[in-house]
Amino acid sequence: MPGKRYSTALQQVDREKQYAPLEAVRLLKSLDTSKFDETVEVHMRLGVNVRHADQQLRGTISLPHGTGKTVTVAVFAQGEKAKEAEDAGADVVGGDDLASRITEGWTDFDVAIATPDMMGTVGRLGRILGPQGKMPSPKAGTITFDIAKAVSDVKSGKIEYRTDRTGIIHASLGKKSFDETALVENYQAVLEEILRVKPAAAKGRYLRSITLASTMGPGLRLDTTKTRDLLEEAAPTA
Repeated sequence: MPGKRYSTALQQVDREKQYAPLEAVRLLKSLDTSKFDETVEVHMRLGVNVRHADQQLRGTISLPHGTGKTVTVAVFAQGEKAKEAEDAGADVVGGDDLASRITEGWTDFDVAIATPDMMGTVGRLGRILGPQGKMPSPKAGTITFDIAKAVSDVKSGKIEYRTDRTGIIHASLGKKSFDETALVENYQAVLEEILRVKPAAAKGRYLRSITLASTMGPGLRLDTTKTRDLLEEAAPTA
């Protein structure tokens, strides 16, 4: 059974309506759905066939206003690169010792980054990190010798996206406490990236549906045709 807060919030949402982005953000922020600062997420159902490798999307986006979340970063590096990682703010840095900790069950971090020369060590952790979505990847920019930039990007709000098995992209847009402009601009950054990487092989309608929701709140359907001037679309008329 849904909780009282959720049920009350659901009554304020028009399930048949497709909201303009700014309108949806304003409504979402007004809903009393939790006592904690919820994460705001966007879910985009795409017209792609993920059974074909050339229609699987994976990459990164730097959100202009960050995610509002403190990201814990583990780095596989040695020597001077290990020092670069530490200076850039990495939370845990190591090599074989870090791999051993993970093998023994420690995965208390959000993102793993590795220098290419450490992938022999990291590769053995695929069965642990892969299912958790934490395996370093060139597409995500988490296998690189530019360790300082990689750590800084992740700490400042760079997020990874990928299509799931049903062709949906799930992405965090920040916290409910963010002002509406920040949330809409973060949404616009995600939308523009997903439009930019549309696979050439994708046929038919690309943006099938877009839903905005907070951690404990109901989903709000967005108008998929509104992809420009997002901050003005729901502005009050004179």
